[in-house]
Amino acid sequence: MSRRETYEQKTEELLKPITEDCKVSIYDVEFVKEAGEYYLRAYIDKEGGVTIDDCEAVSRRLSDELDREDFIEEGYILEVSSPGLGRTLKKDRHLEQSIGQEVEVKLFKAIEKRKEFVGILKSFDASTITISEGEEERTFAREEIAKISLTFDF
Repeated sequence: MSRRETYEQKTEELLKPITEDCKVSIYDVEFVKEAGEYYLRAYIDKEGGVTIDDCEAVSRRLSDELDREDFIEEGYILEVSSPGLGRTLKKDRHLEQSIGQEVEVKLFKAIEKRKEFVGILKSFDASTITISEGEEERTFAREEIAKISLTFDF
């Protein structure tokens, strides 16, 4: 397991009782380096959406736990937020929750001169994801997909 994966897993373990107490759920945890800075991001969710107060409550408690456990070697910035309306679907549980919803699939390499496809998420398994574009179903190998996210309209 990489250091990044270890940090994310340990953070998620610390986050579980906090999110239960705050009546929110864990959507995702990521540890990334951007523009020379490390970020530890916790994405939380709940029915009806999270509020700034939810994010603040979780952030304060998580920060205290992270300070006490002190397992992350690098200096980092902690962020707690909602995954947003156009949330990225990284894990199987995200895909499972999104069956029947409209998604945007972005590919690493073009297929039929296209790198982006929008359709209803129909199914997935360990190696593929299937969407329907109107009457046509398209199946993509997971390794072809750069990003898959929910779409949203305003």
